Amino acid sequence: MFTPYRRLFSTPGGLRFSLAGFIGRMSISMDSLALVFIVVHATHSYTLAGALAAVASTVMALALPFWGRVSDRIGQQKTLIVAIPLRVIFISVFIALVTLHAPTWTWFLSIIVAESTVMNLGGFVRRRWLFALGDDRELINTAYSYEGLMDEFVFLFGPVIATACAASIAPAAGLIVGLVFMAVGSTLFALQTKTEPPPHPRDDTEPHQPVMRNTSVQAVVLTTFFIGGFFNVVVLVVVAFAQEHHAMSKTGWLLAIWSVGSAIAATVNGAIKWKMNHAKRYWMFLFGLVVLSIPFLFVHSLTFLTIALFCNGLVIAPLIVSAYAVAEAAVPPSQITETLSWVVAGMPLGGAVSSAVGGWVIDNYGAERGFWVPLACLIGAIVMSLPYFRTWNRLRSSL
Repeated sequence: MFTPYRRLFSTPGGLRFSLAGFIGRMSISMDSLALVFIVVHATHSYTLAGALAAVASTVMALALPFWGRVSDRIGQQKTLIVAIPLRVIFISVFIALVTLHAPTWTWFLSIIVAESTVMNLGGFVRRRWLFALGDDRELINTAYSYEGLMDEFVFLFGPVIATACAASIAPAAGLIVGLVFMAVGSTLFALQTKTEPPPHPRDDTEPHQPVMRNTSVQAVVLTTFFIGGFFNVVVLVVVAFAQEHHAMSKTGWLLAIWSVGSAIAATVNGAIKWKMNHAKRYWMFLFGLVVLSIPFLFVHSLTFLTIALFCNGLVIAPLIVSAYAVAEAAVPPSQITETLSWVVAGMPLGGAVSSAVGGWVIDNYGAERGFWVPLACLIGAIVMSLPYFRTWNRLRSSL
């Protein structure tokens, strides 16, 4: 069953750049939660925390494709050398402003600048796997699933670390530790030049259409917009639910259980020789996520929430793996990193809306009512895909 993984791990340099990428993207599972902790501690307002998270997600959605495009054109190492120091500086400024109780408008300004430096390191890692594996699509599915598993480990350990740091050290500690992970991992990744895919400088003699004019990419990004809204608001509601039940210290563990379910699914997905293509799988797992989100509406205890989160997580990793694969296969090599970044960019952009709405619902109606927001996001994903019915039908019919 695990033969594909043995083949994958034998790829020269593969495990080294994957490990560096794992360390570097630990912060993605910590930053949103850590931001909520530091802002709620300073203001006691989930509405403000949600608004800041919304702004951060909006800027991130614009920054990710930009840095992806830059990476495609000048190379990964040159991109990281520029972006890493900028992020360290500007996140540090945001932390200082919140800690020193500076005017609230400065918090928004600093988080806008800080999030403009964020990159999709997971996309960088997947691009390296594509370069290393060539045309072996079966092994590429395994690589995507393996990186999906690494993402789940990120979301397994990250929330626990962020919660422990905020509860045991200081409210800002979660953001600081995440920043350290990002700087160390991204630097180690950048230093590995032997596995770096070659850059594709702009060539006006053979121009390609902009990524977001590709209807296949549009179809994926539109749905991942709402899926990202689902992810972000679940985190926000779980934090509020735990606080209402006087169990704030268990927040990280609750979110970790969510990731355990997804990690199991990622491992199995990478070992299966699927007979259906990625587009068919994408929709199968999306409908599965809708069904497994309904139990959230009936959560009244931490025990029931734990079970619901675990079951819900069982379809997340395969869904994201399929989204990456559908989008990546629709563009030329010179646009792959940007395309992978657009898939992820749709998620924080959707999270910008859902975080603001979720924060308002929690403040006014409580955490239990807040669980209606993630379900609404998934229903929105299905409804808003209808304009791309012909595109999805074509993708599902392809080999």
